[in-house]
Amino acid sequence: MSTPTAAIDCGTNTIKLLVTGPSGEALAREARMVRLGEGVDSTGRLSPAALQRTFAAIDEYAVLVRRYGVDRIRFCATSATRDADNAEEFAAGVATRLGVRPEVLAGEEEAALAFAGAVEHLGIDPDRAPEGDVLVVDIGGGSTEVIVGTAGRSIPRAAYSMDIGSVRLHERHLRLDPPGRNEIEAAVADIEQALDDCPFDLAGASTVIGVAGTITTVAAGVLGLASYDREAIDRQVLVAAEVREHARRLVAMTVAERRGLPWMHPGRADVIGAGALILSGVLARSEASSLLVSECDILDGIAASLFDEA
Repeated sequence: MSTPTAAIDCGTNTIKLLVTGPSGEALAREARMVRLGEGVDSTGRLSPAALQRTFAAIDEYAVLVRRYGVDRIRFCATSATRDADNAEEFAAGVATRLGVRPEVLAGEEEAALAFAGAVEHLGIDPDRAPEGDVLVVDIGGGSTEVIVGTAGRSIPRAAYSMDIGSVRLHERHLRLDPPGRNEIEAAVADIEQALDDCPFDLAGASTVIGVAGTITTVAAGVLGLASYDREAIDRQVLVAAEVREHARRLVAMTVAERRGLPWMHPGRADVIGAGALILSGVLARSEASSLLVSECDILDGIAASLFDEA
């Protein structure tokens, strides 16, 4: 492959771009919080304002794609567009701006790409964990994927996509600022029900890897960083009990208090409490003593797939 490629991951809250060079090196990595899935859980539609924000970000990405001479683009859309009645309006807008139509990923494919992005990046040695069991957790705005596989292999053995995410759960339950006790209990009940429905045992894996913005942001807080630092977060091993305690503190804060945290992106401050509750629930079910954090996720899996197809 002689020219750069571009991977785009468009989720419920964030749209991300990774431009990769001929040797697989990252030439550009960008993220914009556009909240495409705002209100989808209640209305079933992508709102005009959300579409406008997302298209503005895609226009910026189109400039970068042309600047790097990209000849192949894979644009993947996840939870918000799976659920929206007017997804065709979104697809047409993407095609006009980038010349490709978005692939709306099924939850299982989304999970497999997230697993590949995390595990290949970390280069996990099968000897690190008994029987090589690895659980990858990817908390998005609209859905959460839990994926079980074998260390040293990029293809997972089992995956489950839960219809809970930071934006969806926040809009559903956490309306007060800070959230009330009854609201938090309702959100936790939703999480527990989703975990009850998971067809495999999360406690079966001895290595738990967390990916995507909710988890990396929580990790920044546990580490007490002075600002969000991708390199300082990547590959950190955190004590699960400390992660869960930090999640409890985040949920109890007001949005203004969260925005005042030096490592918090303002576009994530309102929904991070819901995402933290999901992470806490998954860690409790997994019975993990620690959490390995990866800055590589589904976006990196999408980028890798372009090389696999070449």
